[in-house]
Amino acid sequence: MTRKRKTSTEGAELLKAAKQMKARKKGRVYTPEQLLAISARQSVDLTQKEFAQLLNVSIDSIQDWEQGRRSPRGAAKTLLRVAQSHPKILGQIET
Repeated sequence: MTRKRKTSTEGAELLKAAKQMKARKKGRVYTPEQLLAISARQSVDLTQKEFAQLLNVSIDSIQDWEQGRRSPRGAAKTLLRVAQSHPKILGQIET
C-alpha cells in the first residue's frame, strides 16, 4: 500500500522547475533579493500596496524588488529579513 504525500508549495515549484529543465525549457530565475522581498511580503500576508504602506516605501519599490529591477538595500533589506523571520512583529506596527 503506497501513500501519496502532500507536496508543499516550494516542493511543487521545484518539481515544476526540474520538469522544465528536463524538457530543456527555460524557467524563471529569481535572485536572492527577489525571493527575500516576495517571501517577506507573503509571510505577513499583505498585498504589495499594503506592504509598501507598512514599510513606508512606494509600491513601485516593492514591485521593482519583487520583479528584480532593483534590489533592496540597507535598512529596507534588514526590515525585509525581519518580516520574513518574524512576521508577527510587523503586524504590531501601526501605519
